[in-house]
Amino acid sequence: MTQPAGTFASSQTDRRWFGHPRGLATCFFTEMWERFSFYGLRALLILYMTAAAVNGGLGFTTEHAASIYGWYTFGVYAAAIPGGIIADRWLGQYRSVFVGGVIIALGHFSLAFPALTTFYLGLVLIVLGTGMLKPNISTMVGSLYDAQDARRDAGFSIFYMGINLGAFIAPLVVGTLGQRIDWHVGFGCAGIGMTLGLVQYAAGKRHLLPALERLGQSDTRPAAAASAEPWWQFAPDEWKRVFAIAVLFVFSSIFWAAFEQAGSSLNLFADRLTDNQLFGFSFPSTWYQSLNSMFMIFGMAPLLALLWIRLGPRQPSSPVKFALGLLFAGLGFAVLVPAAQMAQGQGQGTLVSPWWLVGVYFLHTIGELCLSPVGLSTTTKLAPSRIGGAMMGLWMLSIAVGNKFAGWVAGFFDRLPLPELFGRVALVTFVAAAVLLALTPPIRKLMGGVR
Repeated sequence: MTQPAGTFASSQTDRRWFGHPRGLATCFFTEMWERFSFYGLRALLILYMTAAAVNGGLGFTTEHAASIYGWYTFGVYAAAIPGGIIADRWLGQYRSVFVGGVIIALGHFSLAFPALTTFYLGLVLIVLGTGMLKPNISTMVGSLYDAQDARRDAGFSIFYMGINLGAFIAPLVVGTLGQRIDWHVGFGCAGIGMTLGLVQYAAGKRHLLPALERLGQSDTRPAAAASAEPWWQFAPDEWKRVFAIAVLFVFSSIFWAAFEQAGSSLNLFADRLTDNQLFGFSFPSTWYQSLNSMFMIFGMAPLLALLWIRLGPRQPSSPVKFALGLLFAGLGFAVLVPAAQMAQGQGQGTLVSPWWLVGVYFLHTIGELCLSPVGLSTTTKLAPSRIGGAMMGLWMLSIAVGNKFAGWVAGFFDRLPLPELFGRVALVTFVAAAVLLALTPPIRKLMGGVR
């Protein structure tokens, strides 16, 4: 039964889950299973498209496969804009997440059937479903906390661990099934993961009611319908904050254009040019996709969450954290340049050590933690609450733009010398980091005291 408005206590009294609101656990595990399905598919997608038909693949050229990959990943995040609007205006966050999860599961099960029609249908369904789920569950995480609750950034870092737990397990399970048994068995396994997430989400519904109350909702009534203030009218301070989000949007897109090479050019580098064995043990190339999440789960995410809490008001501002994210993304590609020189400069068939990619993913992990959870948290703090879902969807568009450029860049994998390709990516991110640092003072003025 839905409680009437105003009956929920301050979020700071709810410390039932590792010192955070109990609803964080529900969001954590829902997102974990959704990311399990997403990253399981990501680990296989470009490899499946470029594999020869005799090996069960689609036999696409690298350029064509990278283009489809870029448009698919663009769509996944761009669909968050209509997904956020639908939640704000009609369904509310809770129902939008559930409906989105159902559509995602159907998409993965469609991919499990070996036909070109079901392949494209599955990708479209996953795009639509993720657009419904992704922005709205992030909005609910932000709404678990009062505006004055200092635990919000740390809460998003913990939530981010749920993302990475799913992303860590997925390549080991889905990737192995796809590469060692059958591509379509891997796709079906991803669908089962999303189904488990839906069961958990429905079971934990009662813990999300305080978050929905702070959004001005019941479990079914969207915030905009409850607000007498038109969603399109902003006060001057709100315009400044929305503009600050827009500026950070640009640099977020640049970061993701580099980082999301993981599923495309770096995935191909791992599969074709890396000696995929350690200490005599041979492993599928999709396992590299777990490194980023492994570093987060087993050290980096908890350490940075603790660091932000310990620093308190002395921690770097959001724009500075963004610049650090860009810097580490560039360092990762700079590390890969000599590896690419060895792979392409010593003759056909030369394979480089897997430790090169381990180093790349370690640096990228630091960069992601400096930027991604901070971007989610900053958006929930800056966006007017009546359009929180739509603004989170707009923020996801920065990831969509980055993914599209990532696919475009990966299309040069067979057309440019790899040292040149990776070097250009590193240079762009270094320049972007420097520009953002120079712009930090005016951006902070626009943010109006929000760090």
